[in-house]
Amino acid sequence: MRADVSPEPSYRWTIVLSAAVMLAVAMGLMVNGLSVLIIPLQEAFARSRAEVALINTAGLVGLAAGGILMGRMAEVTSTRAVCLFGAAVFSACVLAASQAQALWQLQLLFFLAGFLGAGALFAPLIANVGNWFGRGAGLALGIASAGQALGQGGVPFVTGLLIGGYGWRAALAILGAASLLLLLPLAALQRPPPRPDAAGAGGPAAGTGSPVPVSPRLVTAMLSAASFFCCTCMAVALVHLVPLIQGRGFGVEQASGIAFGMLLVGILGRIAFGRLADLIGPVPAWMLASAWQTLLVFGFTLVQGLGGFAVFAVIYGFGYAGVMTGVLATTRALAPPARRASVLGIVMVFAWAGHGLGGYQGGWFYDLTGAYTWSYANAAIAGVANLAVLSLLMWLMSGRGRGREREQAEGAPRAPAAAV
Repeated sequence: MRADVSPEPSYRWTIVLSAAVMLAVAMGLMVNGLSVLIIPLQEAFARSRAEVALINTAGLVGLAAGGILMGRMAEVTSTRAVCLFGAAVFSACVLAASQAQALWQLQLLFFLAGFLGAGALFAPLIANVGNWFGRGAGLALGIASAGQALGQGGVPFVTGLLIGGYGWRAALAILGAASLLLLLPLAALQRPPPRPDAAGAGGPAAGTGSPVPVSPRLVTAMLSAASFFCCTCMAVALVHLVPLIQGRGFGVEQASGIAFGMLLVGILGRIAFGRLADLIGPVPAWMLASAWQTLLVFGFTLVQGLGGFAVFAVIYGFGYAGVMTGVLATTRALAPPARRASVLGIVMVFAWAGHGLGGYQGGWFYDLTGAYTWSYANAAIAGVANLAVLSLLMWLMSGRGRGREREQAEGAPRAPAAAV
């Protein structure tokens, strides 16, 4: 080790683990925790499946918009203050949702839970994790993201059990109270790294300049487009896998158990792809995960038996899980260090918008056709679009990189480049 490189502080792992648990609770409910509520709410309010799925869309729209605001707030105030606020609002909204008397009230409450609640957690927590790490940032982000995967499997599974035993209102009340007890103490653990950017051991220095030889605005725009399409693809299985299995004649507990298994193996996938991002670069790792989910997502519509769903969900879940790790690691690598929370908030606007669109169109095409064939076919089409955008980004960065190398040979200054 060089004498000018100090060891990174051990408290960084407290940051990673606390972020992982907070993301498990909040994102587990916001992203696809409502999947097991679709049929109970459809029966309770006598509305279409698309209208019920709009609750998920409203929450994700709020999450997207809140990510920009709260990401910037975390940069100008503190991650701890923003996370404490978000934890309180999120829990209060879930508790209030248990008393909703109309579908629009659930849509409004989950919008607020996303905008002021989970929106105050996701981008600030992820940016803070990235700032605490130089070497091994991909693995750290993979672990934090794996917490979200655990929640996306565990929250629907637990919610399904609670609905089966107590009904949907009691299930939401229990989830809201548990969120309050877990999130507030963990939010209090958040703190900034001891220097502006803990990437001092091999990462770019803190600042607002681009760490790669490509315009920050162009990078942000392309990451946003890629995230939109990949999350449109991702959302269909996350939101509509449980109803798809129920449509084959199986119960909600069995269906949510399959979804839980898919997302449980996704924990390993997120960590594995985080490590892969450290080895081959975040953009190639993201492309590999995107190709995995794109090639397999339509296969869910071809499965009939419960055992087949269990096996296919595990295979799909390992690869698809790497998509979110790819998004987070790529944004960290390509965004200016001092603006990581803001850039991630912008990128995630399009990611959650894509997720909301994927979930809504899944319900809309089901209502239109009475089957999920077109819903999952559209997911695969969106996955192809995602791969096209990422390929273009790689091509642009490669071309700009060669241009910068020529400038350096001619004596022109060159900006430091991060691995992609």
